Amino acid sequence: MKDFRDLQVWNKAHRLVLASYRNTDGFPKQEIYGMTNQIRRCAASIAANIAEGCGKRGNGEFQRYLNIAAGSASELEYHFLLSRDLNFLDETTYQKLHSDVVEVKRMLASLIRKVETERLAG
Repeated sequence: MKDFRDLQVWNKAHRLVLASYRNTDGFPKQEIYGMTNQIRRCAASIAANIAEGCGKRGNGEFQRYLNIAAGSASELEYHFLLSRDLNFLDETTYQKLHSDVVEVKRMLASLIRKVETERLAG
């Protein structure tokens, strides 16, 4: 069992959740159950799945939750793009959020490879 707070990728994902909440505050009120909710849920899903995977036994389960987190990160990347195209996010904000989510995806991919290597070797 690992402490998720020790993982750099979890810390980066947690900051992304906070940024997602801050940056969706100004979305149109009719989007509260639409785009606002979707962005917040998939951002939180990334960090939550990393945390949940850390609480599981064995690298196989951990890897499975990391893969779920990676899927949520790809979904979030799309929602940011859509939000920009709908003019809910300005270009500068979009570029920062996009950069952050891409970094989380890269970090997750690296951790998934590491866990898989350890699992296969162990």
